[in-house]
Amino acid sequence: MVAWWLLPVVMVFALGMTGLMRRYALARSIIDIPNARSSHSVPTPRGGGLAIVLCFLIALPALTLLLSMPWGPTLALLGAGASVALVGFLDDHGHIAARWRLLLHFGAAIWALIWLGGLPPVQLFGVSLALGWIGHILAAFYLVWVLNLYNFMDGIDGIAGVEVITVCLGGALLYWLKGHADLAIFPLLLAAASAGFLYWNFPPAKIFMGDAGSGFLGITLGVLSLQAAAFDANWFWAWLILLGVFIVDATYTLLRRLLRGDKVYEAHRSHAYQFASRHFGRHLPVTLGVATINLVWLLPLALWVGVGGLDGLIGLLLAYAPLLGLAVKFRAGALE
Repeated sequence: MVAWWLLPVVMVFALGMTGLMRRYALARSIIDIPNARSSHSVPTPRGGGLAIVLCFLIALPALTLLLSMPWGPTLALLGAGASVALVGFLDDHGHIAARWRLLLHFGAAIWALIWLGGLPPVQLFGVSLALGWIGHILAAFYLVWVLNLYNFMDGIDGIAGVEVITVCLGGALLYWLKGHADLAIFPLLLAAASAGFLYWNFPPAKIFMGDAGSGFLGITLGVLSLQAAAFDANWFWAWLILLGVFIVDATYTLLRRLLRGDKVYEAHRSHAYQFASRHFGRHLPVTLGVATINLVWLLPLALWVGVGGLDGLIGLLLAYAPLLGLAVKFRAGALE
């Protein structure tokens, strides 16, 4: 029980560390200057997501020891998260070619899968399917995609922080409902560290997350979803539902840009959430809208699937259908 009290401590430390990162960024002129591809109009320091990384990675082994948790998931999260954050940190302070970033991202995904034991059997219409090596390869691509889509979706104030907190709280609630409250410690730890950062990033943002933070959150959420699948195949579908806003917007936008022949690795602002923020003239309504969708629409469906009341694929399609409608409405992937 003592270990659970570390969660508010982590949140306070992340709060203070983000403030220190802001001072460091201002002193070193690590500033995002608005340009034609930006969704903000005021020069803002970046790199605050490093506070989430450090607080989570320092507290994670301590909680694993205190709660006598297995070390496999912890080592998966430590190695993959630290390496992705390091790549993002170096890219924030200079530039790393996209091909090298991608190679290192796959290395982090493979590390995580080794410690997780690969992709667990997938539940499809009540049938458990062990996909073998094909499944492990698909899982690596899944982790790399979640990692990068989180980077793509971190484009307006507060959206990445709100997403990770609501998704992690949803996952923790599912574990509690199914009698596995001990598993909730990892997503709750990530939510606590992210909440400390969100204080500084909530609209109007005083500091941005940076690639180190967004990439770290993406790979960590991906690993948590695969860890969940190892306990209950339905839980993987539940996590995919919880992540629906980011998955649908990023994937639909990418496909439209690919079909048009765009260079998808170049910066742009054609995601649905970016069009929406320009439509409303502010970031706050969109960020709060994401929180509302996650809590009012996606969370109930994820819990329904997670407790076994609804087939995972059917639940996913039901959850994603209106999200796809919103992506179309707000012209995701269209020319700006």
